Amino acid sequence: MTPDLELAPIGNCAVSALIDRRGRFVWACAPRVDGDPVFSALMDGSDPDHGFWDVELEGCASIEQAYVRNTPVLRTVMTAADGTRIEIVDFAPRHARHSRTYRPLAFGRIVRPLAGSPRIRVRLRPAADWGRRRAAFTSGSNHIRYLCTDVTFRLTTDCPVSHILNERSFRLERPLAFFMGPDEGYDQDVGPGVQATLDRTVGYWQDWVRSLYLPLEWQEAVIRAAITLKLCVYEETGAIVAALTTSVPEFPESGRNWDYRYCWIRDAYYVVRALNRLGAVDLLENYLGYLRNLVDASAGGHVQPVYGVGLEADIDERIVDSVAGYRGMRPVRVGNQAHEHLQHDVYGQIVLPLVQSFYDQRLLRPGTIDDFHALERVGDRAFEMHDKVDAGLWEFRTIARVHTYSSVMCWAACDRLGKAADHLGLPDRAAHWRDRAATIRARIETEAFVEDEGRFAASFGNRELDASLLQMTDLGFLDPRDPRQLATFDAIERDLKKGPYLFRYVEADDFGEPETAFNFCTFWFIEALHQNGRDAEAREIFEQMLSRRTQAGLLSEDIALEDGQLWGNYPQTYSLVGIINCAILLSRSWTDVR
Repeated sequence: MTPDLELAPIGNCAVSALIDRRGRFVWACAPRVDGDPVFSALMDGSDPDHGFWDVELEGCASIEQAYVRNTPVLRTVMTAADGTRIEIVDFAPRHARHSRTYRPLAFGRIVRPLAGSPRIRVRLRPAADWGRRRAAFTSGSNHIRYLCTDVTFRLTTDCPVSHILNERSFRLERPLAFFMGPDEGYDQDVGPGVQATLDRTVGYWQDWVRSLYLPLEWQEAVIRAAITLKLCVYEETGAIVAALTTSVPEFPESGRNWDYRYCWIRDAYYVVRALNRLGAVDLLENYLGYLRNLVDASAGGHVQPVYGVGLEADIDERIVDSVAGYRGMRPVRVGNQAHEHLQHDVYGQIVLPLVQSFYDQRLLRPGTIDDFHALERVGDRAFEMHDKVDAGLWEFRTIARVHTYSSVMCWAACDRLGKAADHLGLPDRAAHWRDRAATIRARIETEAFVEDEGRFAASFGNRELDASLLQMTDLGFLDPRDPRQLATFDAIERDLKKGPYLFRYVEADDFGEPETAFNFCTFWFIEALHQNGRDAEAREIFEQMLSRRTQAGLLSEDIALEDGQLWGNYPQTYSLVGIINCAILLSRSWTDVR
């Protein structure tokens, strides 16, 4: 079976997995999202020998799959040609326990007969050594221990263990429970225990969704995006990863196969900003702790664009040859070279979320004067680097320019520090930061402006375009009706829009010319259409983007023009942020119905 991105994530903010339309676990890493894959089939061609967990129904003729409402709990129903039917419920436990959140490194699975006398086969084949081999195992009367690379999992079950070990077909006459978790004893009856954990997990997620402020329209899309963004959080540290996968290419045989299982300061900024619009202050506050740790570690100096979920600076990129790659497309990369880059927009993306702590009364830990002075060191770095070359937000590997987006983000850092200083009653510091913001603004308006077209360029002294120029209004640098912004928008629509989709840029880069549109940029374009009063067009393209989602309601990074096929890592946080932002922006008001 050829892999595709029709995948449904489950998770609990400590561990996650991707399940395909056949109900197979095909991707999961442990002990962290950036760890060695325990289930690696997604990255190992069309017929992998191991790296999956499936339940096969004899004579299966159809499969239906959907999430339990407002949760990441997945229900797969298989029906055989003779009418026999089973359901599989998959989840990662998450609920309150002993006054704290229980989120073990574990997956729960319940298999139930629904009709007739179904016969099934369970194949559980975890991987080790980055998919190179099947994990070794030992077994007892009610459990199997799998010795994966960096973690040992223990499967506790009321299914006969020999059925699993021998992968034999058997009649499913009662519900069977599987708990694949830490290598420790399961201290209760596994069937009722897993069911109780499932019930509490469903309750947790549905309560969390009830706390969100939703737009009137497109609520299902927003809820699914919000839940999935939460699954991309590594709660122990507050990190937010860009996606759950590595090395799904941006388009076929492109070589643009990257590892996104790390915390990009830029991506996380957009995530917390979108979730904050929904009132999800828990994720914001946790991420602010992650940022404060980075601020302390940087000591006013260089900040990398990306770190490990445990705040690791060293995430060196390497290529593994132990798996065939997504659809057989190599390379498969582990780590990301971007940690070596200069990307000066990160300073704005640190300051903007953190200044909220000086205003927001909901936070358990409001920002302090000491926090402000620590943040000023980041502002100093932003001012120092605002007109220096960098790799830009698109992370060019061999192209260095003074990118306009980076400079605007540095301006935003100084601008917001000035406003925060005013709020904190620090007039001298407010004046200092206003002056610095004005200096950066003047430089951008001079160096990045294309005089003969009345628009901005993507870098100082050049004429090229990129979609990030649409963010100049969102960041408050330009009014939406500023003639310079209108001219920039017109040029972007003319040169970067292909069909309903928007490219990041169209010039050749380190790997040639791009062939797929970047989903987040299309959502930026939708926002810009709205700002320009073209709401009907904005809604039409938004609906087209929603129609391109997987059955799980999600998007990857890129989309092909010809057939609308999704490419790039999945689920992509940028793309899910776009769904939330555009739904909020375009939705009719609640006052229309109440």
